[in-house]
Amino acid sequence: MASDNHDRLDIEQALRHAIARDELELFYQPIIALRGDRLIGAEALLRWRHPGYGLLGPDRFMDVAEQSGLIVEIGEWVLGQACREAVRWQTEGLKGLGVSVNLSAVQLRRNNLETVVADALASTGLGAAMLELELTESMLLEKSDQFLQLLRSLKQMGVKLAIDDFGTGYSNLSYLQRFQVDRLKIDKSFVSHIGSNEQNRAIVTAVIQMAHSLKLEVTAEGIEHQLVQRILTSLGCDHAQGYLFSRPVEADRFLEFAKAHSSIA
Repeated sequence: MASDNHDRLDIEQALRHAIARDELELFYQPIIALRGDRLIGAEALLRWRHPGYGLLGPDRFMDVAEQSGLIVEIGEWVLGQACREAVRWQTEGLKGLGVSVNLSAVQLRRNNLETVVADALASTGLGAAMLELELTESMLLEKSDQFLQLLRSLKQMGVKLAIDDFGTGYSNLSYLQRFQVDRLKIDKSFVSHIGSNEQNRAIVTAVIQMAHSLKLEVTAEGIEHQLVQRILTSLGCDHAQGYLFSRPVEADRFLEFAKAHSSIA
């Protein structure tokens, strides 16, 4: 336990320096419209270029960031950086590409998220409709009036809302209408084996049908094989992301990817 605590303190201290030293970076994973094979945007994913350990994913430091409160400062940076990059896409002639950003439960519990989002949009000039905020199902268990008002305010701003990793949390269909979300993202654990697992295919089929009946769009995550892509397309899934299309890549490499697909963007 003492060793674990020491490691966490080391990570926290190094993370504080990471923010000051510009060691944080956003990678982008393309999101593809299955019908027409069109590039419609990307999900922004946080990485840390640690001077000693190299490139680290959020699984290595996000818990510490949330428990220490550093996630608030990091989250503000992520929103601003993602919005700036999306504006860059527009100026490079890639009109209509949106950016999706994951939110932390800590960010939702604070009183300033609406202001942070509004400031990020205003300072970068990104249209609100080009920004999608991703929440997890567990976040939606929050039933306070303050939380409901926050989501309503974000919607009134024109920002889109998505439920990430749908099906892995506390699935409750009532919140889909109460919180006025725009999109469900089906977790890759259900998607990756739909070609061979009948139960997973039945679940994915039901989610897509249910979402469409509620006028919601559906994105499938973790697509790695063309067979899975074909099945999802036949089931009417709207969008997809995964290694079949591209791994998460640095901003410049995503821009190259987007330009290479500009004929379908």
